[in-house]
Amino acid sequence: MMNAEKLHQFIRSRPHLVWYVRDLERLSEESIVEHVLNYGTWEDCRELMRILGVARTAEDFRKRAELKRTNYRPEIKNFFQLYFNKYVA
Repeated sequence: MMNAEKLHQFIRSRPHLVWYVRDLERLSEESIVEHVLNYGTWEDCRELMRILGVARTAEDFRKRAELKRTNYRPEIKNFFQLYFNKYVA
């Protein structure tokens, strides 16, 4: 199974993370990463990183976190900046 398929299967099994989205298949990878990091449990985050890899997850996180306007909560943004800076070159 390809990563994209695994990723969408992963988010379909956790609709509470994207409660306001009707069509889960149209979510981008970056959007799924954002929702999981913001609203998921640590186990959800670990599973996401298993599917995408830590480096790819960090890349998607940084794309959105570095924008002037971001949907990441401040404490989540701070935690994952520290986390990815330590574990991803």
